[in-house]
Amino acid sequence: MKALPHLPVSPRLARTLWLLLAVAATGFSAPAHALRIKEVAAVQGVRSNQLSGYGLVVGLDGTGDQSSQMPITAQAMANYLQQMGISLPPGTRAPQLKNVATVVITAQLPAFAQPGQSIDVSVSSIGNARSLKGGTLIAAPLRGADGEIYALAQGNVVVAGAGASSGGSKVQVNHLSAGRIPDGAQVERSVPTPLHDGDTITLGLDASDFQTARKVAQAINARQGNGTAMAIDGRTVRVKAPQDPGARVNFIAELEELPLPDTSPAAKVVINARTGSIVLNQAVTLGPCAIAHGNLSITIASTPVISQPNPLSQGQTVVAQKSDITIKQEPGNIIQMPASPQLADVVKALNSLGATPQDLLAILQAIKAAGALNAELEVI
Repeated sequence: MKALPHLPVSPRLARTLWLLLAVAATGFSAPAHALRIKEVAAVQGVRSNQLSGYGLVVGLDGTGDQSSQMPITAQAMANYLQQMGISLPPGTRAPQLKNVATVVITAQLPAFAQPGQSIDVSVSSIGNARSLKGGTLIAAPLRGADGEIYALAQGNVVVAGAGASSGGSKVQVNHLSAGRIPDGAQVERSVPTPLHDGDTITLGLDASDFQTARKVAQAINARQGNGTAMAIDGRTVRVKAPQDPGARVNFIAELEELPLPDTSPAAKVVINARTGSIVLNQAVTLGPCAIAHGNLSITIASTPVISQPNPLSQGQTVVAQKSDITIKQEPGNIIQMPASPQLADVVKALNSLGATPQDLLAILQAIKAAGALNAELEVI
């Protein structure tokens, strides 16, 4: 048999072929990513704290608060100048500050944050400023729920938007009266975290589920020994931990990486009545039922009617409104919904109705009331 001639292959094509072969050889044997404890639970007491404050943004291009309508802006600026040793003479008219805006500053103080570290802050106008773009926040204290100062904020405000107005016309992209300052606050005081208190730690699950709590305890006991962990309820797991701080940190780090066996979540349908959004998880099933959904539409049309008087009658022209009201009700066909044991079947059955998202809100609630929707219905 005659040998086939050798075909030249470019080096780039050869590398591509070897890459495809490598992906094909390893892609089918790659293990699936298992759920870890750190993705369903967190150590209780390790939490962030909310901070808030009040301040002034200066350097605006004439887009600040109108002082006549926002007297607190002029008062706050006068207080700030007085702290700097500058005071207006008595009887001086309050200045019209067009380049200053009063703002509320919010931030989250992470767990274990230490003095000197930086955190991001959000700045939001509370007056009638048109834009905070290009402004600079003057140093302002951020307080916690106890009234103590935990951080100081200052910096240039970053506003992800743009706008322009002229002659009564206005064009705006995104929001201009709120912005952020990356690393805009410096921590001045730390919050004690009870991580090393006692001989146990408590894991709090993100959602209440007895099955998940039991599996978390079983996974810890299988790794650290029986009796190490115990599920207290559907959301709490108590774990024995070493007393030494370094050993406790290593112990928690190992716990967070422990894999959990697959758990089927509780069937739930979440409905947002304001936006018409509907979300179903994979455990939702549908029993057999029949649905009839009709549409009722009412149309009201107003037509102006002009009544013209006769010549030389000294009457007046009168404009009246003639209203036509039409009510149209489309027939609702009864559609038989088969039993749907999988999420794909549920989606296919709901799509067969041809209803809008707003109609599906009412339909799903009716199916749940009839006992054919095997899921918890949550309206947000």
